[in-house]
Amino acid sequence: MSETAVTHSSDRAVRDRPDAEADVIVVGAGPAGSTTAYYLAQAGLDVLLLEKTSFPREKVCGDGLTPRAVKQLTAMGIGFEDKGWIKNHGLRIIGGGVRLELPWPDLAEYPGFGLVRTRMDFDSILADRARQAGANLLERTNVTGPVVDPRSNRIVGVHAKTPDGERATYRAPLVIAADGNSSRLSVAMGIRKRDDRPMGVAVRTYFTSPRHEDDFLESWLELWDNTDGKDVLLPGYGWVFGVGDGTSNVGLGILNSTRSFQEVDYRKLLRRWTASMPEEWGFTEENQRGQIRGAALPMGFNRTPHYARGLMLVGDAGGMVNPFNGEGIAYAMEAGDIAADVVIQAHGRTTQQQRERALLRYPQVLSDVYGGYYTLGRYFVKAIGQPELMKYATRYGLPQRTLMRFMLKMLANLTEPSRGDAMDRVINGLSKMAPAA
Repeated sequence: MSETAVTHSSDRAVRDRPDAEADVIVVGAGPAGSTTAYYLAQAGLDVLLLEKTSFPREKVCGDGLTPRAVKQLTAMGIGFEDKGWIKNHGLRIIGGGVRLELPWPDLAEYPGFGLVRTRMDFDSILADRARQAGANLLERTNVTGPVVDPRSNRIVGVHAKTPDGERATYRAPLVIAADGNSSRLSVAMGIRKRDDRPMGVAVRTYFTSPRHEDDFLESWLELWDNTDGKDVLLPGYGWVFGVGDGTSNVGLGILNSTRSFQEVDYRKLLRRWTASMPEEWGFTEENQRGQIRGAALPMGFNRTPHYARGLMLVGDAGGMVNPFNGEGIAYAMEAGDIAADVVIQAHGRTTQQQRERALLRYPQVLSDVYGGYYTLGRYFVKAIGQPELMKYATRYGLPQRTLMRFMLKMLANLTEPSRGDAMDRVINGLSKMAPAA
């Protein structure tokens, strides 16, 4: 067993039982799983949090956190004054010959700043908060499949391999899948991805760079690739996020809404893009720190239902990445909060029938909160998949500062839920009118 895991008496107590039991099992200690476990444990539930790796760990991500994510971190009691957090004031957009700096909206609902922190220790901070709240965290514990009650056909636990290679069974009346895009647990329970939802791919690396303390997130809206000798404008964006530790996170995200999606060599595209940057930024091979790594971005609820037969999905397992901007952490944490609230209410019911009725609210709550907005996002993805429209929007839209302020609010989903300005009312109105399919 890992050194981290054996130092916690609560971990030992769980591991020493051949069939450990809990109120809830959470599979995966990323932002979705750790946030869910934190709120469940705070409410007094016996929570078992299973993580296949050990902390600290590397995850492919842009490392940028919008004010939506900052709000969730604040709610978990996490401060930002220690070393490792770098604040940013807004988004710098570059494209069509335009360089535009847009501050984050001034809202009562969300803080006026974003953050950057690498996933190397970001996830461990959240996992530690869950453990401090009372969750039993077992690292290097790889879930291999569900335990299904043959009478009810419900999941009642999981089989796993422990750090020393032994088999273990953990049981709970409710299991939460927070095991990422592939979500093997969901697949084993027959819940597969939907092909009518957008998917993205992100690749990134780090460079030692004088831009490491940039106080704006930077987004490049023109990504060109050369296919069959012809320049093609791709639906996606590049980014440069200063990490504050001497390096910049540099990457790009591409959507599957164009024919060239399957043909693009993303790593080569990133190399060509960074090679075109100003020399003084240092985005060169000798300054590269670590490999170019990629990950899928499951968007717009691409795996449903989000609750069935005792299994609840949160975060990437449920395809909760925002289709507009590829943001996943904020929505993973928000869904964790929502899921925990539903579970806590269900736990307080007196009969199994009442508990099940309460749990079945979860998909509807998610649909009410995100359904219409994600539908708009799917329309957006289809639109920018048309190269001519993308060129037109970049050329004529970017110079219009008021329009771009509106688009920042729209793409980052940063509006006041009530009593907002005219932009907020338009965005909120569109989200309510759009079908939550």
